[in-house]
Amino acid sequence: MESNKEKKKTCGTICLKYLLFTFNFLFWLAGGAVMAVGTWTLVQKSDYISLLSSKIYAVSAYILIMAGVIVMVTGVLGCCATFKEQQRLLRVYFVLLLCIFLLEILAGVLAYIYYQQLNEELKENLRETMVKKYHQPEQDHVTQAVDKLQQEFKCCGSNNSSDWAESVWIRSGQANQRLVPDSCCKKPIITNCGERDHPSNIYKVEGGCITKLENFILNHLQIIGAVGVGVACVQIFGMVFTCCLYRSLKSEPY
Repeated sequence: MESNKEKKKTCGTICLKYLLFTFNFLFWLAGGAVMAVGTWTLVQKSDYISLLSSKIYAVSAYILIMAGVIVMVTGVLGCCATFKEQQRLLRVYFVLLLCIFLLEILAGVLAYIYYQQLNEELKENLRETMVKKYHQPEQDHVTQAVDKLQQEFKCCGSNNSSDWAESVWIRSGQANQRLVPDSCCKKPIITNCGERDHPSNIYKVEGGCITKLENFILNHLQIIGAVGVGVACVQIFGMVFTCCLYRSLKSEPY
C-alpha cells in the first residue's frame, strides 16, 4: 500500500515537471513577444513620444521591455529548477514569476490610465509644442516628429492648418514666406511648397493631427495593455504549477 502511494506521488511529480517545462517554453516565447512589443514602441514610434508631455506612454513600453528580459531569463531558470528538482530554485522561480506578474499588471494599468487622459493632454499640449518648438534651436527632435506626423497621417496643424499662423517659426520670418511647413503638402513634396495653403496643395483634415495622433496612440496603448495583462494572466498557471511541484517534491520521501 505504501509503495503504491509513493508511485502515485512520483507519477504526479513527473506530470507536473512536464507541464511546468511546457509552460516555461511557452513563457520564454511570450517573453520575447513582450520585449518585442516594448522595443517596437520605443524604436519605431519614438518620434511621437517627443510630442507628448507625459512619460507614461514611454514608461509603459520600458516596463514591458524589462519584464520581457526577466521573463526570458526566468524561463531558462524555470527549466533548470524543474529538471533538477531543486526546491530552492523553485522558490526563486516563483518569486520572479510574481515580480514579472506585478510588472506586467503595472504596465497594463499605466496604459489604461493614460488611455483615459490622452485626449486632454493632446488638446492642451500638442498645439503649444508645434507652435512654439517647430524649427527652433535645440528642438530638432520636435521638428522631425512634427514633419513625420504630418506626412504619415496626412494632416496639417494640431487642429487645422490655420494653427501655423501662430507659429514662432512663421511669425519670426524664418519660414521664408511659407504659410505652413512643407510637410503639410500633398506628395510630391518640393521645397517651399508650403507657400500655398490651398486644399489642393496641402492636407486639410477635419480634427487636424490631434485626432490622428490620438487614434494612433490609443491603438498602441491597447496593444501594450493587452500584452501586459494577457501574459500576466498566463503566469498564474505557471505559479500554480510551481506551487504544486514544490509541494509534491517536499512531500516525497528521499
